[in-house]
Amino acid sequence: MTNLNNESRLLTPTEVAEWLGRSVPALSQLRYRGTGPRFIHAGGRVRYRQSDVDAWLTHGERDAT
Repeated sequence: MTNLNNESRLLTPTEVAEWLGRSVPALSQLRYRGTGPRFIHAGGRVRYRQSDVDAWLTHGERDAT
């Protein structure tokens, strides 16, 4: 069994939605619109790499409006 670091850990939509403070349907809409974090299909299920969610959050950082 391989030991995955946190950055390559696969997260469920429920875990990501809780982390982001959003609902699972809201996260689904972000996927549909192509505006959310990158995701993968693993065994027919949606999963997110923690590093992709981190990158998406970083990309959205702003210093001013």
